[in-house]
Formats: sequence, structure tokens, C-alpha cells
Amino acid sequence: MTAVAAPQQHFDDLEIQNPARREAALMAALPDHVAHAKAKAPAYAGILAEIDPATVIDRDALARLPLIRKSDLTGLQTDTPPLGGFDAIAPGAAARIFASPGPIYELEAPRADYWACARALHAAGFRRGDIAHNSFSYHLAPGGWILDGGLRALGCAVVAAGVGNTENQVQAIAQLRPAGYTGTPDFLKTLLDKGDELGLDCSSIAKALVSGGALFPSQRADYAERGIAVLQAYATGDLGVIAYESAADQGLIINEGLIVEIVRPGTGDPVPEGEVGELVVTSFNRETPLIRFATGDLSASMPGSSPCGRTNGRLKGWLGRADQSTKVKGMFVHPAQIAAAIKRHPEVAKARLVVARSGEKDTMTLHCEVGPHSALSQEEELAEALARSLHDVTKMKGAVELHNLGDLANDGKVIEDARGYD
Repeated sequence: MTAVAAPQQHFDDLEIQNPARREAALMAALPDHVAHAKAKAPAYAGILAEIDPATVIDRDALARLPLIRKSDLTGLQTDTPPLGGFDAIAPGAAARIFASPGPIYELEAPRADYWACARALHAAGFRRGDIAHNSFSYHLAPGGWILDGGLRALGCAVVAAGVGNTENQVQAIAQLRPAGYTGTPDFLKTLLDKGDELGLDCSSIAKALVSGGALFPSQRADYAERGIAVLQAYATGDLGVIAYESAADQGLIINEGLIVEIVRPGTGDPVPEGEVGELVVTSFNRETPLIRFATGDLSASMPGSSPCGRTNGRLKGWLGRADQSTKVKGMFVHPAQIAAAIKRHPEVAKARLVVARSGEKDTMTLHCEVGPHSALSQEEELAEALARSLHDVTKMKGAVELHNLGDLANDGKVIEDARGYD
């Protein structure tokens, strides 16, 4: 979206418009958008076959439409390749096509700031002429391109760092003197620590927009001590930037051009304001229209508007997963992956993955119930094999602890997120 005249602290006048006017504009656009999706995206031709778009004029009518669950996309895309019929343009007309974990395939249309990221970057202090060090991956998944597109729309120069190669990245920071960082919260600390270790000056970084994992209060405080103001954005490869923080640090502000609902997990029913539920988003993206897209993420709405002057609704942030999937080191881990890992080991009766924090980093421990072993060496051998299987399916390292039969809680949990978010 092209910026228009507005105070420097705001990206454009849409951010500070009257909330009633914003709501009216969104509702007025709904019927045409539903009609467009039904006419241009084959999946919606079937899903909305019995729906008259002209009747979808308010939130109550929207809430009566079926949910499209992110967790179902892999199967839908397998059945109807390449994109499950949710694309309203030919895949060959896209600028880029991505493969996110799942796998879930997404496209990017050839227009500026396709992922609507510039607004979040502006709120984090990025401005025209800045050099920005982008450590999101450019390989297959869209993360790097989401931030890259927003930065270039703002007029920033982008250091396309990607992931890994920590020493090379630190050398680039010391040489190029970027004003800002974009990437996961954890990797910024990795870069700064490596800079300290190598005696390289990374102090040019004074601001950051992070995503792909929770920004913990201790991390934010640590970065502030280093003189870095770190804000976070909530984004997905399907929808782009959904919400973002401002310097007011009072929740995540919903991005413009989206309708956000919080529904009771397992249903499509909106919950009362402030109640935790599943985040459901309707995007007005014309190339890949997503109507009542159930993200699987838990959040809650906040009353009123942000003290920064932006008037859109706010979210309390990411509060977990409705389906027990959780994000570790910027990557989702799903219950099905844990099942696939232990399936290789018939000795395991039950397993639970516990995600925790240690030294400002995410950790994984796979707890497994097994029968008695005749020797300690057998237990060590099994634990090592389980660790290899966990790495094979999640692409991340984790510890393994073996337990006696019946030791693990009988509560149905496959993944337990033991990190503190307060």
C-alpha cells in the first residue's frame, strides 16, 4: 500500500482513521470479495456454492461461513495441486512460489509489498535510506521475502543475509553498519554474541523487527541494554503480516485490510472480547483470497486502541496453538511429527515433547515411556536412536528422557509448551 500524507510516526492515514469508518469500509468490501473468491478461486466455488455473496454484509453473516483450516491445506493441496484451488490467478502468473513446512505451498504476486509488511517495519522505526540486515530464510519458505519486500517498499537497502553462516553475517554487519535487523528473536542474540567473541563491532544495529518465534521479556530487556529497540510482528506465509507492535508496547495492532475474529477452538463461533480463542483471518488479497482462514494460533482481543494513536484493534499476542503444534526456533513442530518419530521405535508406549527455554534459547526434550531394559547400554542406545529420529522429522536437535510405563500424565498432550510468556 502506498503511503499518503500522515505524521512521521504513522505509516499513513489509514492507521489513525476513525474505527467505525474502518469497520464500515471492511464490511462494505465483503460482498464483492466473497463474489470474487467464488468466481476466481476454484476451491471457493465449491465451499461457497450455497452462499449468496450479497448477503455477507456484516460480522454475523461472515461468522456463518465455513472455516478454512491451515492444518487442512497440505491435504487440500495434495488433492488439488498445486495450491488447493485457493489461488485466483494462474500459478505461472506469480512472481514467486514458496514451500513452507507442512508442506504448504504459497505464491507471491508481482506487486510491491505483497505481504503488507512495510507498515510493521515503519512502526519499528525503519525509514527510507536505512540499511537493514535481514536474517530470515530466502530458501523455499517466504520469510525472507516478506521482510525484504516491506523493507524495499519503505526505501531501505537490504542485506540479504538469510540463515546460518553466523561468522560471515557478523563480518557483514561490522563492515556494512546496518541500522536495523530483521529475523528471529533468538538469532539476533547469536549474532551479537558472535560479534563480541570475534571482537567485531555490531553496535550500528539500533532497531529490530522480529518474528518467527516469541520475543520474551528477558530478551527485550537484554537488547534494550545493548541499545536496540526490538518490536515484533505476527505473520504467516498465507496471510503476510497480521499484526505488529508499536513503541507503545501495548499489544499487537491488527494490520489494515484484514478482518480478524477470535473463535472458540474446534468451532467457528466468535468468543467474547478478551477470551482466548483461535485466530481466524479474512484477507482481501485478490490473488489468494482467504476467507475465515483458521490459523491454529491462539490469541485474545484487547479493548480500546493503542496509546501510540493507531486505532485498529489489538491482540494480546501469540498464546499457543489450538492444535498443540508449537513453534520452536522459528519452525513449527506438529503432533504428527512426534508420532512419526516414535513409530520407528516399537519399544515406546507413549511420548510427550516438552518445549522449554534454557539460556535464552528454545530447547526440546522428548519424554518417552518404555518397558524395562536388561542393561543401561540398551537404554542409552534407544535414547540415541530416538534423538536421531526426532532430528530426522523436525530438523532440530532435542534431548531424550526415558520413563517407566505409566509415568507420563494421561491428559492427551503430545506437545507441551513449558515456556513462560508473561
